[in-house]
Amino acid sequence: MSDASLQSNVTTPAGDAGFRDFVALLKPRVMSLVVFTALVGILVAPNPVHPFVAFTSILFIALGGGASGALNMWWDADIDRIMKRTQKRPIPAGKIAEGEALGFGIALSGISVVMLALAANIVAGLLLAFTIFFYVVIYTMWLKRWTPQNIVIGGAAGAFPPMIGWAVATGGVSIESILMFALTFMWTPPHFWALALFMNDDYTKAEVPMLTVTHGRKSTRKHILVYTLLLAPVALATSFTSIGGPIYFAVSLVLNLLFIRGAIKIWRRDEDEAQADKYLAERKFFKLSLYYLFLHFTALLLQSALGVTWGGF
Repeated sequence: MSDASLQSNVTTPAGDAGFRDFVALLKPRVMSLVVFTALVGILVAPNPVHPFVAFTSILFIALGGGASGALNMWWDADIDRIMKRTQKRPIPAGKIAEGEALGFGIALSGISVVMLALAANIVAGLLLAFTIFFYVVIYTMWLKRWTPQNIVIGGAAGAFPPMIGWAVATGGVSIESILMFALTFMWTPPHFWALALFMNDDYTKAEVPMLTVTHGRKSTRKHILVYTLLLAPVALATSFTSIGGPIYFAVSLVLNLLFIRGAIKIWRRDEDEAQADKYLAERKFFKLSLYYLFLHFTALLLQSALGVTWGGF
């Protein structure tokens, strides 16, 4: 029996969980991205939203994202105990019992969906419900341990927040919200594959079929380049919609040139070179990927605030 199988039979006893432990269960770093992109979706939408409605909507979207994180940690408790970067999470650390995490996640899921539907509209509530379902069931329970395409398909879960924000303001879906979704969706694979290149030992020990585990690092480098090249036109396309313009286009053009350059550099490397400098280029690319998404959505906010159009450039 494998180490992963043995670990799956271990039950975490209830510990002396504090407030910070339950906050950690919500994956606050991931939640911050959810909140930010959802807020951008609200603010760049053509319909103004009352500040109170916007605030409560963001609160419940954040709770929904946190619920997904809690349920993800409940299901992945066995592999979290094995992977070095996740061993200090509340469940493997013995701070919160698996049953507590499950109940907490289910309760937050129900509250966030119902309250968002009441605070904003039913479309936003249904989109949030589908996002939680997709992340927990489709990605966490199914794709993550079944296929190396887990990040490709599962990335949709993290791409929904700006679409939910847009729905809060408009009550529907449009080409603009679809492109914001597509930007995050296409960004996710190269972002996580770069992480997997220098964290591959963790995924191997936990028997998670990341691309680096199933196809090797060389193939992963090729995939990063291909997806980065596919990402660029998707990102730039938003420039030519009602929420885009010259400011966003300029920022996106620079970011995509830098991203493509980084992907080419990674693609050209061999393992001896990468191991010699402890995957420095891969780590830099991963760090750049964080700025990439943040600056794209910041540019959308700036574009909306200044109201600069192509005709006025």
